[in-house]
Amino acid sequence: MARPDKLYIGTNTKMYKTIAQTADFLDKLGRHAADIPRDKMELFVIPSFTALETAAKYAAPAHIVLGAQNMGWEDEGQFTGEISPLMLKEIGVRVVEIGHSERRHVLGETDEQENRKVLCAFRHGFVPLLCIGETGTEKDAGISDEILRIQLKRGLHGVTPIQAKELWIAYEPVWAIGVSGIPASKEYAEEKHQVIRRTLVELFGGESGGAIPILYGGSVNNENASSLIAMPAVDGLFIGRCAWDADNLNRIIRDVMPIWGNKR
Repeated sequence: MARPDKLYIGTNTKMYKTIAQTADFLDKLGRHAADIPRDKMELFVIPSFTALETAAKYAAPAHIVLGAQNMGWEDEGQFTGEISPLMLKEIGVRVVEIGHSERRHVLGETDEQENRKVLCAFRHGFVPLLCIGETGTEKDAGISDEILRIQLKRGLHGVTPIQAKELWIAYEPVWAIGVSGIPASKEYAEEKHQVIRRTLVELFGGESGGAIPILYGGSVNNENASSLIAMPAVDGLFIGRCAWDADNLNRIIRDVMPIWGNKR
């Protein structure tokens, strides 16, 4: 079975950072990470929509991959407040984040809507970063695995094995996200990543399903990043507020890179 061949590290700045703050962050991060070969690490940043155009000037593709936090599933139309894939393509976005827990559980998006966005992303040549995760109630009910499998099967309906080679998955347990989030243990993260991997292989076969990077996100910090990345099924980290300072994100990168290298 194929496996991802590089480390994936990234952050979504949510509704934080002004245009100027985003530019400063990317400028610092780009200089920090300039010495790391991109065949060893995929470094990505997903800022707010208002900062995207400026961010594209600082996130040189050779150093930092630029992503968008959401995307409409139609090229154009009467969708007030949505962002067209054509608009994102014009800016130079490569990754589109789809199905973050806040989109699902605060704004009410469904698996079917996420699926339409995933298919649209592939249609326009983007890398979809599909976020999945169970709530605390679902975890307590013992149905976490079923929820993850449903979110994958519904969200990826109609995706071909060839398309799946450009897919990224972020596992973000809803109960572990945010200021009051409780980080998952490394053992729990590994267990759920294995469930996700088995489901991806079931959907797309060993070559495509085995090579899709699965990132852990959910209160990742300086204390747990190394232990999480040491887990065999964890291919990368999708980091929240601990990554919003370029110096600190650089420290995390330097801590986890040798650990990832040792498990290859």
